[in-house]
Amino acid sequence: MNKKIQINGRDIGVDFPPYIIAELSANHNGSLETALKIIEQAKLCGADAIKLQTYKADTITLDSRNEEFMIRGGLWDGQSLFELYEKAHMPWEWHKPLFDYARKLDITMFSSPFDRTAVDLLEDLNAPAYKIASFEAIDLPLIKYVASTGKPMIISTGMADEAEISEAIQAAYDGGCKELVILHCVSGYPAPAEDYNLLTLQDMAKRFDVLVGLSDHTLDNTTAIASVVLGACVIEKHFTLDRNGGGPDDSFSLEPAELKQLCTGSKTAWQALGKVDYGRKSSEQGNAQFRRSLYFVKDLKAGDVIDESCIRSVRPGFGLAPKFYDELLGKTLVQDVESNTATRLDLFK
Repeated sequence: MNKKIQINGRDIGVDFPPYIIAELSANHNGSLETALKIIEQAKLCGADAIKLQTYKADTITLDSRNEEFMIRGGLWDGQSLFELYEKAHMPWEWHKPLFDYARKLDITMFSSPFDRTAVDLLEDLNAPAYKIASFEAIDLPLIKYVASTGKPMIISTGMADEAEISEAIQAAYDGGCKELVILHCVSGYPAPAEDYNLLTLQDMAKRFDVLVGLSDHTLDNTTAIASVVLGACVIEKHFTLDRNGGGPDDSFSLEPAELKQLCTGSKTAWQALGKVDYGRKSSEQGNAQFRRSLYFVKDLKAGDVIDESCIRSVRPGFGLAPKFYDELLGKTLVQDVESNTATRLDLFK
């Protein structure tokens, strides 16, 4: 496994803070101005990257209202696939101004292409990486074509079984991909946390010998932040200005305050992992004095023999550790001591 990949000079791997991708998707709701504001907010919230989806209705489906092209149930009930994607797609003429604006703000932008023409457009814009969406993870010719660009790739695995994930990874390598991250994903919109089975992340990393991350469709940040502890080095979440905006993806997207919390919370989780360390930490040094230790509780003379009435385990911690209590009983003092003073080994025979 690669210990890391790099996108736009940013190192990505378990030894680096989680790479946070804000998925713009269809949350522009037909407004270029809204799309530009989403990019700006993603940068302000601390996201590493903003991601688009590059398709047209006629590159992703057919213009048909036959039953198999109709959506029944869920968020998009009653629409045909063509109608949904016609409304949701990112106009191709917007891509250049969006990429230009992202570069101006110094936030990385890349996209999920859904066919070869989308890849060609994104190559013309010098996209620094590519994401394969879950529904396209079985499109091995597309994966190979994307891999042939030589750019880093991220592949989501929603709905894909073990064999299909293996085939997608092999297609990426066969196409020439050298830098790959695989995202564990549940393609429910929204998805319940209990469907995520985050322990799969560790198995996926080991089984396929790849860096792993999470494409998270739950409604809060708990699942995403927890994934960091299990090795997720990339986190992708849908992002909007207003969850009640009425767009196709708004209802299961994070708003700015939540994205900011994800960026800080996931980094804190990563920092907390650290390494195996049983030593005293720097933040504990000042508090060591408040541990218990053995103190004299009455005035004593040289030659007195210590019994249970002479010493007690109390705070603070400047005396001998309480583990010496039984050892001190029966010992003889070699000098006078005052009540409320700390015990020391050189006071005893």
